[in-house]
Amino acid sequence: MLQLAIVNGPNLNLLGVREPHIYGNQTFEHYFAQLCARFPLMQIQFYQSNIEGELINYLHSCMGKVQGIILNAGAYTHTSIAIADAISSIGIPVVEVHISNVLAREDYRKTSFIAAKCVGSISGLGMDGYALAIQYFIDALASKPI
Repeated sequence: MLQLAIVNGPNLNLLGVREPHIYGNQTFEHYFAQLCARFPLMQIQFYQSNIEGELINYLHSCMGKVQGIILNAGAYTHTSIAIADAISSIGIPVVEVHISNVLAREDYRKTSFIAAKCVGSISGLGMDGYALAIQYFIDALASKPI
């Protein structure tokens, strides 16, 4: 069974109430339940923290436990070399996901310190970006072990 981790960074605990015109009205917990129902053959764990060091510790803890990570680092995407280094260090494929189209937003959001360390990036497709990342891992595993 494919084991994946979804890791969300700062302020994503406020999905459903935070800037609904950008992020929508749905909580991530509600969406996560839908994801698990949509992909019943996947074992998906979810972690969220507003604290950079906790995110790094969680990424480290995934070693030997998951075959892929879906990471929405939130604003740390644009500031954290430490998270980029953690991705490089753990040897697990990571897909970067953003709910909003970061390239259509403020200039500072157009730089991602983590993108070069990830196997791919999905941006601007709302919550569906997470499902697309899961499908990527399913397809990648079908063609070769990750």
